[in-house]
Amino acid sequence: MGSSAQLRLMSDLKTIQQEPPEGCSASPLSDDNLFVWQCQIFGPDESPWEGGIFSLRMIFTEHYPAKPPRVRFTTDVFHPNVYKDGTLCLDIIQDAWSPVHNVNTILTSILSLLTDPNPASPANPDAAQLYQNDRAAYNKRVRKCAQRSVEG
Repeated sequence: MGSSAQLRLMSDLKTIQQEPPEGCSASPLSDDNLFVWQCQIFGPDESPWEGGIFSLRMIFTEHYPAKPPRVRFTTDVFHPNVYKDGTLCLDIIQDAWSPVHNVNTILTSILSLLTDPNPASPANPDAAQLYQNDRAAYNKRVRKCAQRSVEG
């Protein structure tokens, strides 16, 4: 019998396998550790992110779902709400966390954040400033990230 965190993670895995959110995939990094997941978000069509494949790592603790996972991009991302180390500034995995969230809702929120950033709460001030003041230059930087994400 597993811990409540393991049981919940198995339930999350079953959900994502049966009803994967559009544009996202996720699974445990290895069969013997449910607490570390490798995730991918596919850049939304008709956005500067289009064609990109962005990898993330989710690290859960025994306190999940009472506490959110740590989520970090492992692919280079230029975004107002992503710190230089890949950590996200996203309310649902921070102060607005609720146990009703699961891997699917986290990935869906991250996908939405890509195309709808919150420059008022910047983790990357350079990206936020560019997003607000020179959208063409911002989109060009994002396109470069998208292209690099698929070149390896």
